[in-house]
Amino acid sequence: MNAVEPLFRQGKADAVIAFAPGFAAHLQSSGPAKLMLVVDASDPNTATTMQNYARAVITAYESDVTSQRGKSVQIISQVRMRFNPTLESVNLFVPGLIALVLTLVSALMTAISLSREKERGTLEILLVSPLRPWQIIVGKVLPYLGLAFANVITALLAAWLIFHVPFRGSLVLLLFESILYSMVSLAIGVLVAAVTETQRVAMLIALLATMLPSSLLSGMVFPIASMPRILQVISNIVPARWFIVIARGIMLKGVGLEYLWRETLVLAFMTLILMAIAMKAFKPRVA
Repeated sequence: MNAVEPLFRQGKADAVIAFAPGFAAHLQSSGPAKLMLVVDASDPNTATTMQNYARAVITAYESDVTSQRGKSVQIISQVRMRFNPTLESVNLFVPGLIALVLTLVSALMTAISLSREKERGTLEILLVSPLRPWQIIVGKVLPYLGLAFANVITALLAAWLIFHVPFRGSLVLLLFESILYSMVSLAIGVLVAAVTETQRVAMLIALLATMLPSSLLSGMVFPIASMPRILQVISNIVPARWFIVIARGIMLKGVGLEYLWRETLVLAFMTLILMAIAMKAFKPRVA
């Protein structure tokens, strides 16, 4: 089991069958042959499906061997669920809800706030000051970054005290990743505000561009592996997909940055690209 534990933590394996010593000999002698089925249960729905599929394959193999030899063969399988042994669905949804809360506060509120400032004409008033456009934008979105940080703390306390979701990883790392994801959402909010003229349009576009993909294409509700191929490809540009993998990995599996570096780099790259595009799109409209 020590050899397969890193595979589970890296997400490279979802189910493992471990054969007991002497499995083939017991199978030959018609004695009970034992094996163990170990499943990653951080996603309870997927874990249940994999467990049922593996058991069906084992039962079919047992029947085939029995029919070929003309005598009864017995295979005893033990199941062990890793990271979420009770298959609690709340352990699946709480990390996704954290992503939704951060998206709501960072992207939607930022888009509404900046578009309201544009609609009222107060941004033009700020241009008489020596501040540069990027300094104005940073000043506008910085409070929402602090609010997002406070919401992460509140969500984690609720997950621990109310929903009893296990927390096995580093709190500092999760807070850092949450701030990084909030910066991605803030950049999306600034970009939406830059390309819209009214508050209502900004709110509608922000909802369509952030909340719907974060709910449907992030793996929060529907496993990405079960989606059509085209949706799996599209899900790669949804920031919530990468953050949910990070949140579940830290909270349920207790993994560190050595296993989550790829998702962290993706979020950092998205932050740089979206910030650059947002600043470029916003500057001509306020300058």
